[in-house]
Amino acid sequence: MRVALGSDHAGFALKAWIAEWLPGRGHEVLDFGTEGTASVDYPDFAAPVCRAVLDGRADRGILVCNSGIGMSMAANRFRGIRAALCLFPLMARYARHHNDANVIALAGGLTAPFLAAETVSVFLEETFDGGRHERRLMRIEECADNGRSDG
Repeated sequence: MRVALGSDHAGFALKAWIAEWLPGRGHEVLDFGTEGTASVDYPDFAAPVCRAVLDGRADRGILVCNSGIGMSMAANRFRGIRAALCLFPLMARYARHHNDANVIALAGGLTAPFLAAETVSVFLEETFDGGRHERRLMRIEECADNGRSDG
């Protein structure tokens, strides 16, 4: 699988670890930076990861900032991106099974590499259940089209 990675300065260490770990599991890595711990703005690194997923250069995306919140918010501004903040493997499982997430956000300030490895593995291996969940994904798109949710 081709995986696009991006982080800000606070997520750099975990992103770098993931970038080294993924090829050993048979995955190709597209690393969109950042390349160090100098302060940067997370939306600048969320955008190329999302574009790579949307245009097919990557199958999935992984974003890392300190809490994962900013990256997930930035990613979800892209139509067609379904980004989920995943703090542990069960969240990644639901993100794939129920929400067909194509990007996950990780909290570099809260997540040890062993936990990131388990969470990323689940995210990359699990599939979408479809069925009733497909209808819900369509509703999300309708909300985006209308700018509101009518329930």
